[in-house]
Amino acid sequence: MAILGIRIIGDPVLRTRSEPVTEFGPELAKLVADMEETMLDVDGAGLAAPQVGVNLRVFTFYVDGKVGHVVNPVLETGDEPQEGSEGCLSVPGLGFPTPRSKWARVSGQDKDGNPVVIEGEGLLARALQHETDHLDGTLYINRLVGDERAAAMKAIRNAKYGQVAERTTSERARTVGSSFGTGSSFGGTA
Repeated sequence: MAILGIRIIGDPVLRTRSEPVTEFGPELAKLVADMEETMLDVDGAGLAAPQVGVNLRVFTFYVDGKVGHVVNPVLETGDEPQEGSEGCLSVPGLGFPTPRSKWARVSGQDKDGNPVVIEGEGLLARALQHETDHLDGTLYINRLVGDERAAAMKAIRNAKYGQVAERTTSERARTVGSSFGTGSSFGGTA
């Protein structure tokens, strides 16, 4: 397994709709294992394949002590909203109140092609929605409205994300060693 570099806002892969997984096998299993290891290493609640530069419909999650993954997820949400802030490993250092549904369910497959259904409320519902958005080329900041959206855009403009990427890469290199090369972009938790 390996710790993967995380792409930061501005990278085109984060704005591209991901392709469905059609081949299940050792390569997909390795991708899922590497994504889980990377997500846990940075204390993330989730990680989508585009965030590590892979244009496939795969995400991992870690909520309430449960680690899992979904391949080719199909998202369903409830009508009742939930309040709460979100951050993103691909938009490091920022967090904003983000509208989401209180309940969500994804159906898809596991790394071996077996059917899976993950359903939950609260943080799990938020994570399922956030990670599925990544697979559709949507970042959480696209869901912001009004003053929150304006504040997020201003913060991103002022953050000079090239410098943020360089700093977070340097910080990560100290904890994961030489396998985390220079030139990779890595986001911190918000």
